[in-house]
Amino acid sequence: MPNLDRITPQRLPDLLRRMPKAELHIHIEGSLEPELIFALAARNGVQIPYASVEELRRAYAFTNLQSFLDIYYAGASVLMKEQDFFDMAWAYLQKAAADNVVRAEIFFDPQTHTARGVSMATVINGLHRACEQAQRELGVSAALILCFLRHLSEEEAFATLEQAMPFLGQFIGVGLDSSEVGHPPEKFARVFARCRELGLHLVAHAGEEGPPAYVWTALDLLKVERIDHGVQSARDPALMRRLAQDRIPLTVCPLSNLKLRVFPRLADHNIGKLLDAGLVATINSDDPAYFGGYMNDNFVQTFAATGLTAPQAYQLAKNSFEASFIDAAVKRKYVDLLDATVAAF
Repeated sequence: MPNLDRITPQRLPDLLRRMPKAELHIHIEGSLEPELIFALAARNGVQIPYASVEELRRAYAFTNLQSFLDIYYAGASVLMKEQDFFDMAWAYLQKAAADNVVRAEIFFDPQTHTARGVSMATVINGLHRACEQAQRELGVSAALILCFLRHLSEEEAFATLEQAMPFLGQFIGVGLDSSEVGHPPEKFARVFARCRELGLHLVAHAGEEGPPAYVWTALDLLKVERIDHGVQSARDPALMRRLAQDRIPLTVCPLSNLKLRVFPRLADHNIGKLLDAGLVATINSDDPAYFGGYMNDNFVQTFAATGLTAPQAYQLAKNSFEASFIDAAVKRKYVDLLDATVAAF
């Protein structure tokens, strides 16, 4: 680790912004800003139940995960054509590049769109084209992770996987998202086993609002490589030891946790406790258009609220590369870039 003792608290926010980092927990539909929702609604002739951008933004006052999901699915209804998906992903990727995100592993929810009659090809081709353009024009390495909606059945997840089979070369893994409580990971054990046979990476949301038991079953029954959120793991000392020992990354989303009342105040967030326990914790933005911030917002606000330090900033950035699904040589390149950035700071 480079010498970080010389970085004062006053200079820390600038370091947080400048550090190269990977984002591993971003729902692309959750990056859809109100301005783009209205533009796409007009382009596609879709009626939305809000009179203005300001009224829609005022509706982003959530009491829990479900209250957020209700408005999230309404916003996604404006996505109809391949260009819409491209425009949404491109807008996010430009913001990511501005935040010095050099690697983005992007979740998408095809069932949200295929249920409305939008084809799998429309969804994946639009998103993938934006990822390719980001590499060429922004220097951002981006890849897609297809997520199954856990409030739907495993049979519907299998049907979605079948629809996605012609596009296997355009996404790197599968995940599990949507309403957590009442939908334990084991509900999807068979479809995850099939995805593992196909050579796809496996991740799952667990331990956001759900109990530590959901993290255990995601690990033991779904065989996931990363836990998305996972903050409830701190309630189970044995689970914390397991996560640290096996180097299972947690993709933590502080502003999301605040907005959805997982923690009453950002100062109460347990990201520092996770790091102190030796976990491969990372910081991510989740659904940034709805939760009040992209990557650098999450870093700067979380550090200001919790008193995290420069060595912890370095560790979080390094963890993000360790946790990413890129090969070892590329990880080393990104860590070297991180070291050079800190040394020159």
